[in-house]
Amino acid sequence: MGSAMTIFTNVCIFLVGLINFLPVVGMLSAEKIESTYGVSITSSELQILMQHRALLFGLIGSTVWCSLIFTTIQTATLTLAGFSMFGFIVIALVVGDYNSNIQQIVRADVVGLVILASAIVGKTLNSKS
Repeated sequence: MGSAMTIFTNVCIFLVGLINFLPVVGMLSAEKIESTYGVSITSSELQILMQHRALLFGLIGSTVWCSLIFTTIQTATLTLAGFSMFGFIVIALVVGDYNSNIQQIVRADVVGLVILASAIVGKTLNSKS
């Protein structure tokens, strides 16, 4: 059971990393950010902030992927990814009145949290076997 559960857990961790890494494409241009989020980048300052946000997501996703190799950082990186996804959902719900692009990201983060929870369960079961 340990081997199949390890594979399941690692696939879940990989997917959590992917969900967190995907926004990195926003680093390429303001147009990428605008099409992803359905917003208008109306100033250089906003572009800088949003492209930096894309960079940070790339770092989160990369770190989650690194935790597949360096397992001692897994708990920390999964916690970071979980807080990031949960935080986005909470902020979106509190602010409200968002577009369909943001709704898709909220849904992706909900799915990401379910996958993350599955990884944690798998990790816990692996440690007990």
